[in-house]
Amino acid sequence: MADKNAIPGEIPREMTAIGIPVPGGPEALVPERRPVPVPGPDEVLIKVAAAGINRPDVMQREGRYPPPPGASDIPGLEVSGVIVAAGGSAELLVGQRVCALLAGGGYAEYAVAPAGQCLPVPDDYDLAEAAALPETLFTVWSNLFERAYVVEGDTVLVHGGTSGIGTMAIALCRLFDITTIVTCGSDGKCEQARTWGADHAINYRTQDFVEEVKRITGGQGVQAVLDMVGGDYVARNLQCLAEDGRHVSIAVMGGPKATVFLPAVMTRRLTLTGSTLRPRSVAFKSLVADELMRVVWTFVEQGRLRPAMDMRFPLADAAKAHARMDAGDHFGKIVLTV
Repeated sequence: MADKNAIPGEIPREMTAIGIPVPGGPEALVPERRPVPVPGPDEVLIKVAAAGINRPDVMQREGRYPPPPGASDIPGLEVSGVIVAAGGSAELLVGQRVCALLAGGGYAEYAVAPAGQCLPVPDDYDLAEAAALPETLFTVWSNLFERAYVVEGDTVLVHGGTSGIGTMAIALCRLFDITTIVTCGSDGKCEQARTWGADHAINYRTQDFVEEVKRITGGQGVQAVLDMVGGDYVARNLQCLAEDGRHVSIAVMGGPKATVFLPAVMTRRLTLTGSTLRPRSVAFKSLVADELMRVVWTFVEQGRLRPAMDMRFPLADAAKAHARMDAGDHFGKIVLTV
């Protein structure tokens, strides 16, 4: 029997999505019925197979990171699935398996994405894994490889070595012959990071990462630091940099303010930079997607670039998935499946 709520092309009028009626803990994530979004010009409608979970989703759930103007209030910054409708010239993409970077709306059965922010998923690539690629891949590439312009032979320090960002940084650096030093919160996580491919892992709870970096690099320091902590880590990170080193901030989980000794920045010619991805323009994100297609996507097609996968939860169990992330025991990416 035909669905009385269906619209032409067998796309339903309504879908299940995860809303946040009142900000709070994981229990704030509630399944709701929402209208299926309609793609505008140069946008696509994706029938979602899976959606990745990221730290910004947690911050939005807690009421600390509202969506940018015009973005969906449904959490979720990355999805995978099949394009079932499109606007404008993007109609040529209907039927393709893709993963996509979103500004919001991923925790749902259908999601709209700009066509330029979609990347093709190979036929033999698991869609749940594909959903775990875009947010961390765009973030690590645009910050570590573009803003910090690391190259073959460099050594980098990455905090949060077992996080989605950390594991993606390790994976990309291995492909481009860059040595990785990561920090983790336990000996067990350090071992996980090394097993995943990190060259060195430091337990920041029991070791001074500044001294360890100096030891590992023979006193030379690293060419770049990818930092998501902020706060008092910034000054310590600068001590880890080699001359002409680059420090890139992508989050401030440890605090938004830092005290920096400027003479050291000047005499050692250090660069401090940073960025946030979500509010950037569609044009910028599309340019990053184009570069990923040219430089990185061959590794995806060959199966050589895959995300570290933690656990998969059904869409309706988004609260359980967030509880898993809040507990801090995960390794790599947590994914919702539809």
